[in-house]
Amino acid sequence: MTLAVSRHAALTSLALAIAAPSAFAQATADTFDPVVVTANRYPQHLSEVLSDTQTISSEDIARSGASSVVDLLQKQRGIEVARNGGPGTSASVFIRGANSNQNIVLVDGVRIGSSTLGAANWSALPLSSIDHIEIVYGPLSTMYGADAMGGVIQIFTKKGEGPARFSAAAGYGSNNTRQAEAQVSGATGGYNSFSYSLAASKEKSDGYSASKPGASSFTYNPDKDGYDKENVSGQIGYQMAKGHQVGLAFLNSKLESQYDAGPDYDARSNQKLENISVFTRNEFLPNWTSELRYAEARDKSGDDSAAESWGKSQIDTKQTDLTWQNDIRFGRDNLQLLASYRDEDVTSSSTPEVTGSRNTKSFAASYNLVRGQNLLSISGRRDDSSAFGNHNTGSIAYGYRFTNALRANASYGTSFRAPTFNELYYPGYGLATNQPERGRNAELGLRYDDGVSKLSASYYHNKITDLLVNTTPCPDPTFTGTFGCAYNVNKALLEGLTIAGSRKFGDFNVQANIDLQDPRDETRDKQLVRRAKRHASFAADYSLDALNTGAEWQLSGKRFENAANTTTLGGYGLVNLYATYQFNPDWSVLARWNNIAGKDYELARFYATPGSKFFVGVRYGMK
Repeated sequence: MTLAVSRHAALTSLALAIAAPSAFAQATADTFDPVVVTANRYPQHLSEVLSDTQTISSEDIARSGASSVVDLLQKQRGIEVARNGGPGTSASVFIRGANSNQNIVLVDGVRIGSSTLGAANWSALPLSSIDHIEIVYGPLSTMYGADAMGGVIQIFTKKGEGPARFSAAAGYGSNNTRQAEAQVSGATGGYNSFSYSLAASKEKSDGYSASKPGASSFTYNPDKDGYDKENVSGQIGYQMAKGHQVGLAFLNSKLESQYDAGPDYDARSNQKLENISVFTRNEFLPNWTSELRYAEARDKSGDDSAAESWGKSQIDTKQTDLTWQNDIRFGRDNLQLLASYRDEDVTSSSTPEVTGSRNTKSFAASYNLVRGQNLLSISGRRDDSSAFGNHNTGSIAYGYRFTNALRANASYGTSFRAPTFNELYYPGYGLATNQPERGRNAELGLRYDDGVSKLSASYYHNKITDLLVNTTPCPDPTFTGTFGCAYNVNKALLEGLTIAGSRKFGDFNVQANIDLQDPRDETRDKQLVRRAKRHASFAADYSLDALNTGAEWQLSGKRFENAANTTTLGGYGLVNLYATYQFNPDWSVLARWNNIAGKDYELARFYATPGSKFFVGVRYGMK
């Protein structure tokens, strides 16, 4: 193992994490215990979830002053990002060193992403529509099927509850960035309650040059690359009778952005996300809840990189999903039975070879058991695909509560990633015989939370086989391309230790996290591209009456731009400051200064990142 700390050191750190909370044994026993749903697909208190899970609340999002979902995620433990320029350009999100296409992204339970690239369109996701986010680390193929190898990120849009209310916000920042948003929401209450929420926003920026001097002549263009994003989202729910609900949720987001594709043309992309889902949730018996959900997610990607016809393209993905989920409770235990049908359709104007469809039928079962201080979770799943056959996955996890605040757990799970349409059919690159990647993850974890102090430590060992990489020359004798092909040839090991903690001192709060990892291509014995062995984040904030101020420090070690590890991306450290002031119960103002030292760094070679950047905004929220 080439991890920055040895296994012995990792286990020592875990032992220290167990011992450290003893100093807080007299602290309050009332543990802050939010309800989460992503880890096991039904509502659970965090204290009973065995998967490593993190939540980002609406307050966290508002205070962050982040300009995009990618900026917000970059600060979270276990996550790294890469981006080819500013907020409107293409981006990748790595969870525990896993590729962007080895993770699943959900919006209100609807899976999103491109079937040709295998990853979500992060830049088109509107931050203003988001209520909160749940991040589950580790494989979840038994819950969500293909591609959940590194983790799952679920985004929850704003919903209606309580009396009718209206909120609005507007802001201005560097690069002539303008933002405006509004939401109306509420619920009627009573026996036949009707809930509603409608949110809309607009964001526009002049941006900055996506590429930097040194980029190839086919890329570099010193012009500004701005973006224009607008979106609308909503949720409607109706309680027909006690225990019987129907609902609808939708998201429609449009992003027009500029990027660099050489000095002679103003290259642009047009991205659209269109999601809709309808469901009925019925409590047929006091201990049996059944949900039937139909969902559609469309990812539309248009590109204009040259005046000639070869520079124009349109690639659309439509995912259709029908899921029937049944949760049967036995006391505090829960048995879940699930059946789903997922259909993927791709249409490409520029590459008709990738146009096509495939479907997957899935059946899954899980059982979560609570017995005194013992927690146990067992799950299994079978996915039957029209494109790559049958695949079985399973997981088992066990947790033990030493006290109400302190818990240890261990788990083992398998996962897989389906080849993308590009890896199967793209001319000169794909092979129809490519098979899914396979993962086996073992994990140890500790969690302490007494409502004042929080501490967690997770050690993971995720071994991936049949890794799909660009192989030159192509080993397949039938391949006729020139530059190599996608081929199941490599093995990878995602191994690491994540430690996170926070502590309240009256009105003063501190938090920190550090990741020591070794995301490695074992076949080549090289570090995986654009992933560091060390990254960390530290933050502190102070509240005094209506004023809240804070500072953040983000750190990352060096990374490599290429698979051969010959081109280095230097490490970096960023310091951010923010302050919010609540004028009265309805009005507040936010000011944020990111990268106050103007650090010059790269997330991708020869692509620019923001320098010193400010943002100020005002928010009205009717109470």
